[in-house]
Amino acid sequence: MNRTAIFLANGFEEIEALTVVDLLRRAQIEISTVSISDSLEVTGSHNITVKADKLFDDVNFDEIDMIILPGGMPGTNNLFNCEPLREKITEFSNSGKLLSAICAAPTVYGRMGLLDGKKACCYPGCEVDLNGADVQTSEVTFDDNFITSRGMGTAIPFGLAIIEKFQGKKAADDMAAKIVYKQ
Repeated sequence: MNRTAIFLANGFEEIEALTVVDLLRRAQIEISTVSISDSLEVTGSHNITVKADKLFDDVNFDEIDMIILPGGMPGTNNLFNCEPLREKITEFSNSGKLLSAICAAPTVYGRMGLLDGKKACCYPGCEVDLNGADVQTSEVTFDDNFITSRGMGTAIPFGLAIIEKFQGKKAADDMAAKIVYKQ
C-alpha cells in the first residue's frame, strides 16, 4: 500500500493541502495530515482551522513513501524552520524516497539544496529560492523523486500527479473524469 503524509504548519494554504488529501483518499492512497506544532489543530493562511490526524512525533517515517508539503505563507517558512522535518526530508532525499511540494513549498527543498540540477516549479516570484533548479512553468513538474507544482490553481493537477506516480496514468485520468476535471 502507498502511504503518504502531508505536513501542516500554521499559515498553510488550505486548498493546496485539502485538495490533495481529498484526491488521495478518493484514490485509496493512504495520507495522513501531520501537524508540525504541539497541537492537532492547525490554522491555515485564510483562517481555516483543521484538525490534523497526528502530530509530527507520532509519525513512523519508515512507513511513509512520500512527504508532501503544501504552500502558503507563513506556512512554507514554518515548514522550513522545523528542523526535525528538514532532517526527515534530507533522509528521504538521500534514500531516493518521494518528495513533493506545491506553491511556495518547493522552496523548502530548494533552500536545502536538494533541487540542484533538477527540474522544478513553484509559485511565481519564489523561483529565486529554487537554488540550482532548472525552473519550469508547467502546472506540475516531475524529476526523479520530486514532484513540484505552482499554486492553488494547480492543486488538482498536483494531486492527480501524485496518484499517477503511485497508481499510473490511467488511474489519474480515471480520477480526473470522476471529479469532472477538464472534461
